[in-house]
Amino acid sequence: MTTSKLHFHFLGICGTAMGSVAAMLKELGHEVSGSDENVYPPMSTFLAERGIAIKEGYRPENLPANCILVVGNTVKRGNPELEAAMDAKRAYLSLPETLKTYFLQPTHNLVVTGTHGKTTTTSLLAWIFEHSGLKPSYMIGGIPHNLGQGCKKQSGNHWIIEGDEYDTAFFDKRSKFIHYLPELVIINNIEFDHADIYANLDEIKKSFRQLVRIVPRNGMILVNADDANARDVVSNSPAPILEVGLSADAGVRITDIHATPTHQTFRVFNTEFEIPLHGVFNVRNAAMAIAAAHFYQIPFPKIAAALKAFKGIKRRQEVRGEVNGVTVIDDFGHHPTALRETLQGIRQTYPKRRIWALFEPRSNTTRRAVFQHELPAALAVADGVFVAQVAKLEQIPAADRLNPEQVVADIAKTGIPAFYEKDADAIVAKLKPLLKSGDVVAVFSNGGFGGIHQKLLAK
Repeated sequence: MTTSKLHFHFLGICGTAMGSVAAMLKELGHEVSGSDENVYPPMSTFLAERGIAIKEGYRPENLPANCILVVGNTVKRGNPELEAAMDAKRAYLSLPETLKTYFLQPTHNLVVTGTHGKTTTTSLLAWIFEHSGLKPSYMIGGIPHNLGQGCKKQSGNHWIIEGDEYDTAFFDKRSKFIHYLPELVIINNIEFDHADIYANLDEIKKSFRQLVRIVPRNGMILVNADDANARDVVSNSPAPILEVGLSADAGVRITDIHATPTHQTFRVFNTEFEIPLHGVFNVRNAAMAIAAAHFYQIPFPKIAAALKAFKGIKRRQEVRGEVNGVTVIDDFGHHPTALRETLQGIRQTYPKRRIWALFEPRSNTTRRAVFQHELPAALAVADGVFVAQVAKLEQIPAADRLNPEQVVADIAKTGIPAFYEKDADAIVAKLKPLLKSGDVVAVFSNGGFGGIHQKLLAK
């Protein structure tokens, strides 16, 4: 990384990864600015606390005279700020290119991938390295409570990176993880997602195969032994493979899982570990982090101590408050598998309490009809369900759009109370008289959901 002071300007700065990298650059002494049209907590608050000015809305006059322009992958042609930069023939980089250009060449890079569990696994792994005194650098698509931020450059020789399979930018349709010069790759699982850029599962698997091909022979790929798609994409890997999972033929087998309302214990490498997280999916996440840390020769006692001290991540089963005995939980989940497994984990935490699931179809996949039949089964793990209107529904033709009323009707057929309400205010008004002391309300959205968490707590 150059030691001279640079000015970085971010288009789409409130994206989780974008904001985290922006904060890191500011911390390193560089000038940082940015624009976005989706400005809401926690990222808006996070950036404000670090003295980073955000322009709300995209305008040509927002562009600094001399800067390195970092373009987020939500920014498309037609964006007024981007078009002004292109008209002036200004240079620009994607976020992954920025990391690769300024940071990743000389380091050992651990890249965590998969449809689910990336943020938790990356956070666990970064915390193990940090707790063990290795001072890792990291880039995480969330804000772990132990670390206080999602991206930081430190003096250690490792970068631990959440590797997204989503495309890089409007000018680079390869997956982000292709840019991260991986030495070790974790593949947690592979399912169909990102219906706006992938036509089918085979296209997603092709992207993962590209990643597998760029891992050096002296590196390592950790793969979920229980996931057929993950095993398939590594079948011709030039790098060594280690399978981690519950199956009897896994190279690193997970056994003896025991759950309590406060934590889970399990065994890998003939060693017992404890995590203050719930759900079998989090045991898998932790086992991957353990195997990766072991590859870099961190002793098991240090790994175990770090896991036991882990405090979770913002927007991952995060308790936002409790009023009159009603607990409100915030979660980023949106894929049916993530919804189902997170609800099962919440039920493990609150075994005798009634659980309400509030879901906003906001991701590029769940706004479409791709999971029309899978969503009812996933949400029906709860005791009561509310589904909101599809976000930005005018962007998707009606024939291709998720029908939330039908999702609700399918859930109601199973005998579970289920309601469709247009927005946060309508949901709060309908839900409030139904709530009883002891209820748990789990809010699922990858956006702000109209501030529904605070509105619930205030009511």
